[in-house]
Amino acid sequence: MSLANLVPHGGGPAWRWLIERVWRLEHAFERSRAAAKPEDDTSIRIFFVLALFACAFMVLAVGATWAAVFSNAGKNGGFLAAMEGARGDLVDREGKLLAVDLTHYALYIDPKEVWDAKATRAALGKALPQVPAKRLDKAIFGDRRTFLLGGLDPAQKDAIFNLGLPGVEFEEQARRVYPLGVSAAHFVGFVDAGGKGLAGAEGALNDDIHAAAAKGEGAAPLALSIDLRVQAALEDELRKAALEFGPKGAVGIVTNVHTGEILGLASYPDFDPNDPGKASDDAKLNRAAASVYEMGSTFKAFTVAIGLDTGVATPSSTFDAREPYKLGYRTIHDYHASRKILTLVEVFQHSSNIGTARLAEGVGAQRLSQYYNNLGLTKPAKVELRESARPLTPKKWDTDAVASTSFGHGMNVSPLALARAFGPLLNGGTMPPLTIRKLPPGVRPEGPRVLSEETSQQMLQIMRANVTGGSGKTADVKGLSVGGKTGTGEKYDPSIRGYNHQRQVSSFAAVFPTEGPLEADRYFVLILLDEPHGTAKTFGFSTGGWVATPAAGRVIDRIAPFLGVQRRNDLIIAGAQPKATTPGAGL
Repeated sequence: MSLANLVPHGGGPAWRWLIERVWRLEHAFERSRAAAKPEDDTSIRIFFVLALFACAFMVLAVGATWAAVFSNAGKNGGFLAAMEGARGDLVDREGKLLAVDLTHYALYIDPKEVWDAKATRAALGKALPQVPAKRLDKAIFGDRRTFLLGGLDPAQKDAIFNLGLPGVEFEEQARRVYPLGVSAAHFVGFVDAGGKGLAGAEGALNDDIHAAAAKGEGAAPLALSIDLRVQAALEDELRKAALEFGPKGAVGIVTNVHTGEILGLASYPDFDPNDPGKASDDAKLNRAAASVYEMGSTFKAFTVAIGLDTGVATPSSTFDAREPYKLGYRTIHDYHASRKILTLVEVFQHSSNIGTARLAEGVGAQRLSQYYNNLGLTKPAKVELRESARPLTPKKWDTDAVASTSFGHGMNVSPLALARAFGPLLNGGTMPPLTIRKLPPGVRPEGPRVLSEETSQQMLQIMRANVTGGSGKTADVKGLSVGGKTGTGEKYDPSIRGYNHQRQVSSFAAVFPTEGPLEADRYFVLILLDEPHGTAKTFGFSTGGWVATPAAGRVIDRIAPFLGVQRRNDLIIAGAQPKATTPGAGL
């Protein structure tokens, strides 16, 4: 056979060179044997083996160099992909850590590698008392490699590893850790064992959080809209109010009305996202997003704004509230009747159902329902959170529905939907979506215009008047121009086929500062208590003015410095914090 016959079809000069060298080497072996010189034959073979090893190491070196310098190894989509289920870090708007992946370990038993099954069983039984005996026996005395326990931190893993037990093996696994525990739990959310977000920001931004982890070490964390300083004050005051009035649940929200950023969100009771399996469904329920309520008189802010915006009324328009208002088959009463003719501002201050219903009748069903739709009250709150609940709205917008919804009955919305709808009343009339993401400084998302700037400016003044001389007096904070509206919604009770006066949803919707141009920074605060109980301090009353308004004032007092809101000397000198003196005031 000739040398040419050994070259493969299409083989180039490299193939020819290699085969030629092998050919010559084989001939050298033959000449050595023919000359009866075995030592030469051995030397040549040793040289040949060494040459092969040298070539192999050369190939490996070249391959390693190429992988390190030119390949995508360790990069997104490369050979070293992120650990399965890995998630990027979450931080608040100031960069404080909210959620992080920490390396933990899964423990496996391979019975084929176990030397002494009884000794291993005894040692692990003592080291892992939380593992059921039957499960441990099955793993050690079984016939296949078995997962035994997950979520071991490095110290726990080392303690077991140091026992020196053959057949006991470990695999790394990412575990989500929430260093602040219950704080901001409903906002941040939690994940399942496989690293999939199930609730809160973890669920809403699941894909983005995974993508952040895939970028590898050094990737920027995902910044959320929340401010932990604001959150801490909100949670503290909400918890104090809950402990004082014993509601079945409570909600606190703080938003930037221009950007739609949620700066604080609290739901009571809370839970620890580090171990959500131990929490009840009630504790894990995000009441701010996933629950809907009849919001009571906070809806009067919308009715008044709509009346102003349509030209049906002006701040000085008057409404006869001297007698209950008969509307078809029903009669509308005021909770604490003033029995006089009221201006529109006084209707708001006295929280008059009669005056508000008369105003809504003038607006009409078609326009009122259209404004409610434009304000987002007939749809789930526009926010990234998957929990955002669908409202309950009237099936038919007749005269009864118009009157009822005008003062917050016959319509159930989520607290987040209420917060978003208040935005246009306070920011100049536009409707940006709510967001749980931190926006770049100076960015104010565009939203559709739903109210005029003049209407928004008038509402800021009317809400301020309600705090200085109406039902929101206990939210007046020294040095800050606070505005707001109380709300008390009675809950429908199927057992009596009507509203139960003993079961109320009490709230206060606030804004600060009310002073300054429309484009100035401005913030919305909501405190809501579901079925609170009156105390001796509140004369037994549990309406919004008694149980929610003071808490909102304390929240505003505490968070104003964090948000850069300066106190005005003239308001400090004038004094603040007047006490409500009329039992039942503050509906």
